[in-house]
Amino acid sequence: MRNKTVMFVGDSLGRNQWQSLICMVHAALPRHSQSTKLIRGDPLSTFKFLEYEVSIAFYRAPYLVDIDVVKRRRILRLDRISVNGEAWKGVDVLSFNSGHWWSHRGTLQGWDFMADGESYYVDMDRLVAFQRGMSTWSKWVDQNINRNITKVFFQSTSPTHYNPAEWNDPVSKNCYGEKEPVHGSNYSGIYPAQMRVLKGVMKAMRHPAYMLDITMLSELRKDGHPSVYSGDLSPEQRANPDRSADCSHWCLPGLPDTWNQLFYTALFFKSFL
Repeated sequence: MRNKTVMFVGDSLGRNQWQSLICMVHAALPRHSQSTKLIRGDPLSTFKFLEYEVSIAFYRAPYLVDIDVVKRRRILRLDRISVNGEAWKGVDVLSFNSGHWWSHRGTLQGWDFMADGESYYVDMDRLVAFQRGMSTWSKWVDQNINRNITKVFFQSTSPTHYNPAEWNDPVSKNCYGEKEPVHGSNYSGIYPAQMRVLKGVMKAMRHPAYMLDITMLSELRKDGHPSVYSGDLSPEQRANPDRSADCSHWCLPGLPDTWNQLFYTALFFKSFL
């Protein structure tokens, strides 16, 4: 990987994996070759291992498709990828993810209107919107990414653990206090509907991205979230775990390290290369 760039593109779950990979690679370096440089930015941040001229980057694009601001209104363009996509071209390895932000409502919603062609919507079925956005992404990749140069991955849906009924716990309110994974290899919760959309989108691609399917193994890790120990929470929020526990992101070290072990294996698997 000397002189190459790996770029994660997507939302904060992609950032989780980016941070994990930086730590894992840094820990594997010989002590004499740990010269590094972090360039922080928005939407692009890059961590460089200077001796090897290897870059591991994160490009924040929660929906992958464009968001325009028109008269102070945020327009989610379901049918367009323009400015963001220029930064993704020519990268050696691209790993995309999206899904986490498509279902948010109220103050957490990242847009004011959706647009598809000349049609504008205050809202629509979120799964339909997700399908249209991911179809736009897949067509963009087929048309703009040279697959002889760039290896393309898509990380599957990362689950949340806000409903303890999914692991048959009548006492807990969410992931707070969970110390063990779900026992066995089966999860009793609902398999994310977004996965059906993603699999259909990948199947329709001329050159399908490699699906890094981390969904089921992640569903078993109800114990792997920051919970109230997220650095973004205030002491007051930590005192009320029933409402403030973060059960969507993941601790580091933790589950994203496993994602990256699978990512590494797929990246260097001969049939994929």
